[in-house]
Amino acid sequence: MVLPLDGVVVADFSRVLAGPLATATLADLGARVIKVERPDGGDDTRTWGPPWTDNSAAYFESANRGKESVVLDLGDETDRHLAHELAHRADVFVENFRPGALDRFGLGYGQVSATNPGIVYCSVSGFGSGKGATLPGYDFLVQAVGGLMSITGDADDAGGAPMKAGVALVDVLTAKDATIGILAALRAREQHGHGQHVEVDLLSSLLASLVNQASSYLTTGTAPGRLGNAHPSIAPYELLPCADGPLAIACGNDSQFRMLAGVLGDGTLADDVRFATNAARVQNRPALVRALGALLAADDADVWAERLSRVGVPAGKVGDIADGFALATDLGLAPLVDVGPGRPAQVRHPITYSHTPVTEYTAPPRYGEHSDAVRHWLQQEEPR
Repeated sequence: MVLPLDGVVVADFSRVLAGPLATATLADLGARVIKVERPDGGDDTRTWGPPWTDNSAAYFESANRGKESVVLDLGDETDRHLAHELAHRADVFVENFRPGALDRFGLGYGQVSATNPGIVYCSVSGFGSGKGATLPGYDFLVQAVGGLMSITGDADDAGGAPMKAGVALVDVLTAKDATIGILAALRAREQHGHGQHVEVDLLSSLLASLVNQASSYLTTGTAPGRLGNAHPSIAPYELLPCADGPLAIACGNDSQFRMLAGVLGDGTLADDVRFATNAARVQNRPALVRALGALLAADDADVWAERLSRVGVPAGKVGDIADGFALATDLGLAPLVDVGPGRPAQVRHPITYSHTPVTEYTAPPRYGEHSDAVRHWLQQEEPR
C-alpha cells in the first residue's frame, strides 16, 4: 500500500512536543522522518518521567513513533556537514529552535533554501519571529498569557481560579497547524515548483482555537470569564448532578431540550417561558439547573445516560482516560495500535482513509538508534 507521503524525506530538528508531534503525523502518512538529536541525551522529553518505558519517558513515546534517530553535534564540523547534507536531501525541514538560532550553523531557512529551493521549511516558535522571538515558548506559559486559563476553571463566584487544560493542548493544536501548513506547502510545490517557509507559533494557534470565545470578545469588547463546565451560549450544556454523581448533558437545540424534559418526566419544562428557547435557558440558567437537578436526582448517571442517548439527547457519564479508550474500543474505533514486542501500545492515527489507510507503525526510536545507517546514507553520493 502506497501512503500519501511515500518518498518524502523529513529532516526533524525539533524537540519536546509541537514539532515532534507534527513530524510523527508525517511519519504515519508514509514520510521518512529523520530525527536529529543532540549529543548530550537528545530530545528533552526523553527525561520527562515518570512514567518510563524501557526506551525512555512515556512522554517521548507519545510524539516520536515512526522516526529514525541520528545523533549530530552541530558544533562539530563533520556532523554539521552531515546536517547540511540532510537538509539538502530533505523535502521538509522542521525546527523549533529560537528564531534565528540555526543561522549560525548554516541551517536557517535562507541558507537551506539557497541550495534546496524545493524545501518546505517549517519553523515552530512560541511567539513568532518578530518582537516575540526571544520569548521562551512553553505550552503552560502560552495557556496563561494567551487567555485559555482565564476561561478554564470554576467561576469566580464558585471560588474558582484560572486553570490549565489537563494536557499540553496548545502544543497539540500547534502541531496540527504545522502539519496542515506543511501539507499545504507540499501541494503548492507540486503546482509551482518551489518550496517556502512555513511559520507557526503557539500564541497564534491558541488564539485561532478560541473560536466562539474569541468571537465573543471581538463582538462585545468584553473578555469572557470562567463558567466551570457550563457553556456561555448554550444551556443545558454542562455537568448536572444525578443520584450517584455528575452527568454531562449537551442540548444543542430546543428539540433536544424538549426530549430531555420528556425523558426526565416533566414535559412542561419545555413550555415554561424561562426555558422554552435556548436564549431563555441561558438567561435563566440557575433556575434551569435547579429544576433539572431535582429530576435527575431520581436515578444514577449511567441510567439517565442510557435513556437519554436512546432518544438522541447527547448525554454521558463522566469517565477517565481508561473509560475513553474502553468506549472507543466498544464502538469499534480500534483506538490502539501495536508498535512492536515489549513496547507500550500507541494511539491509532486518528484519521481513516478509504484508499491509503495507515496500517503499519514502528516504535519510537532509541537514542541514536539509526545513527550509523543515516550517516552512511548521507556520506554516499546522492542518486541522480
